[in-house]
Amino acid sequence: MATPLLKVENLVKHFPVTGGFLGRVVDKVHAVDGVSFELDAGETLGLVGESGCGKSTTGRCILRLIEPTSGQVWFDGKNVTALDKIALRAMARDMQIIFQDPYASLNPRMSVASIVGEALTIHKLTQTPSEYEGRIVELLETVGLNADHMRRYPHEFSGGQRQRVGIARALAVKPKLIVCDEAVSALDVSIQAQVINLLEDLQARFGLTYLFIAHDLSVVEHTAKRVAVMYLGRIVEVAASRDLYTVPKHPYTEALLSAVPIPDPKVRRQRIVLQGDVPSPIHPPVGCHFHPRCPRAQAVCKIEAPVLRELAPGHFSACHFPN
Repeated sequence: MATPLLKVENLVKHFPVTGGFLGRVVDKVHAVDGVSFELDAGETLGLVGESGCGKSTTGRCILRLIEPTSGQVWFDGKNVTALDKIALRAMARDMQIIFQDPYASLNPRMSVASIVGEALTIHKLTQTPSEYEGRIVELLETVGLNADHMRRYPHEFSGGQRQRVGIARALAVKPKLIVCDEAVSALDVSIQAQVINLLEDLQARFGLTYLFIAHDLSVVEHTAKRVAVMYLGRIVEVAASRDLYTVPKHPYTEALLSAVPIPDPKVRRQRIVLQGDVPSPIHPPVGCHFHPRCPRAQAVCKIEAPVLRELAPGHFSACHFPN
């Protein structure tokens, strides 16, 4: 078995909650609560779940944009969580991120050339001004923009064009892994398809590896080789994309899939409506986090957290009573 490019082991991130006159820590938000998965080189892993489940925090902890509370992240054989700032900056060349909001992730006071070329300057990847400018033009053309765009500013572009600038910025340092943090959720549906097709073309061309974070299962259905489903800080199911969409094992995954619209009016899917609201991540339920809303919950679910176990080849589920 080849060594995975990325290996996440029991990743935990708790955010402190302060209160009182002195601002003391009175509680903590369990944003990520023991997440583990692996990602092979050249693969796309979809990480899905509803808003607030910890997807984006997981992605940012992997890159150490947010410092994890505990756990380990191994990238290309190195322990990312143990690196000092100098070593982490060097590794940043291999690990990049595309942010969710193309309107907030680009500095409005910087030209496109400065935004895309900033990493080239930081990592000293070009030697002369002409080489610097040529590399920027190459990157812009790679993502479907023109050389003329390099002199413009973010406010002069549409949302889809801005996200292409963000993609060019991520590609500038020739990374191995790109975390796509809801990279298409802020775009119109037609533009989403264009950006997804662009990401797939870039993956085939440069051998990229993607951690594709999304809250919409339909977005990752045809882009991800495998899909991991998160709920309230934990991964509840991991499977090959085809298996997860056809034979889900976890009741939460079933509920998510039932909400995905089907374009064929002749096909009817029974909608599963979950009762109650998502529990607070400050005080998550004891045992299985999903048991207050689960139609199959029994006594053991309220006291014992299920482990992620393999029910079929490559199909893992954290449920005491899977399908």
